[in-house]
Amino acid sequence: MRITILQGAFLPVPALRGGAIEKAWDALGQCFADAGHKVTHISRKCNGLPEEEKIGDVRHLRVQGFDGVKNSFLLKLLETFYVLRAKKLLPPADILITHAFWAPLLFNKEKFGKMYVHVGRYPKGQLRFYKKASRFQVPTKAIFEAVKKEIPERSKEISVLPYPINWKVEKSGNYLERSSTLLFLGRIHPEKGVTELIKAFKNIPLNIRKGWKLIIRGPWRFEQGGGGESYLSQVKDEAKECGSVIEILEPTFSVAELRKSLEAAKLFVYPSSADKGETFGLAVLEAMSCGCVPIVSSLECFQDLVADQKNGYVFNHRSNIAVQLLSSKLEDAIQSQENNIRFSNECFKMAKEYEAERLARKYIQDFKVLLDLKPLDIHS
Repeated sequence: MRITILQGAFLPVPALRGGAIEKAWDALGQCFADAGHKVTHISRKCNGLPEEEKIGDVRHLRVQGFDGVKNSFLLKLLETFYVLRAKKLLPPADILITHAFWAPLLFNKEKFGKMYVHVGRYPKGQLRFYKKASRFQVPTKAIFEAVKKEIPERSKEISVLPYPINWKVEKSGNYLERSSTLLFLGRIHPEKGVTELIKAFKNIPLNIRKGWKLIIRGPWRFEQGGGGESYLSQVKDEAKECGSVIEILEPTFSVAELRKSLEAAKLFVYPSSADKGETFGLAVLEAMSCGCVPIVSSLECFQDLVADQKNGYVFNHRSNIAVQLLSSKLEDAIQSQENNIRFSNECFKMAKEYEAERLARKYIQDFKVLLDLKPLDIHS
């Protein structure tokens, strides 16, 4: 099978600047190629990456893209130029996977393969214009419902297939030997609830959080999806009185370094309030794959992964007392080490189902169904 993956205009592959979608399709593309399929992966040229190279058995082509901007109209305009450049490089294929906004509008139907549109964000009305798309693939049931609401007459063309973990899930070490660390790894942005997390941590009585540390690490620059320098200053000001008990670190996009951090920490906290921003929770899944017990907000997308008091903790982020509720969950988690051992084991089991090689087979099955034009409810 000939498979082309076309990423968006703003992040490179490999995911040297982060990006859940970029990480996911990079891992899946490698698995498709390992299974004997011919894979071409097109993405943004930046960070000194060459215009063309082979990584494993995947052929990578790169075109000039752009840094992200605040203005959504300008963002879409910039991606238009990127998509038109990418179009010149598209090889003949059976399947064209893309999440680029303009591709389903500007490309000829099936000229570059059946158009497999990845909907990695809540749709904003554009899907009804994607007449050339053959499949809409979504990562969670929550996004499935949002897409179905927008194009109800095409519900049979929607597949629910999640993002993969791009490493092997292997249980190792003794949970109780991990450091007493609450870890946040993600974009340092207001919608991620970072300042609320710091407030919740400070609310925990000193005798309970004695010996515990909160580490916050992630991209803060706007072009990397962060809240910018002013928001980073707010975060640092909020943490200032706690000294070294709260650490705010520069981001890393090294898979090995991220995994090492997750394997060393007992608890992973992701208090996002982005009801229409979060669509899967890959950061949470990665933490679970390392046995790091999650504490998350009640976003719909996390419900596929985390069940309160079964493999982690969930608080109601929509409440008027969300900070107090988060603080209560942190206290509970800090004091529930025996439960956490059990939760950690459950996390490993859950994450195993999301290994890239295992999920890649489901994607390939969906591609084959599409090419054979056989009806199948992937979401059922």
